[in-house]
Amino acid sequence: MGAGLLSGMFGVGGGTVMVPAMVLSLAFNQHRAQATSLAAIVPIAIVGALIFGAADSLDLPAAILLAVGSLVGVQVGARLMHRLSAEWLSRIFGVFLLTVAIIMLVK
Repeated sequence: MGAGLLSGMFGVGGGTVMVPAMVLSLAFNQHRAQATSLAAIVPIAIVGALIFGAADSLDLPAAILLAVGSLVGVQVGARLMHRLSAEWLSRIFGVFLLTVAIIMLVK
């Protein structure tokens, strides 16, 4: 529910909320948490897109471009993920989250 609330409010949830929660609270390894998060984000994204689309808050051309790029990128990322150890994957993920947080705080 927390991931859904944050997804609806901020457009986040999968990576920024669910992955750390599964790793820290459910003892998932980093690979399983990230894969599970990707599967869980599908229904969250569909519902969010429908609600925001009904409120005329959706930029459909931008969403389509993001989807196409993401469909290509996720294939590369998923294959690369399996080549990294859980330790390195967790470190890279942490650096990513920290970088995004710093950029958002500065801006």
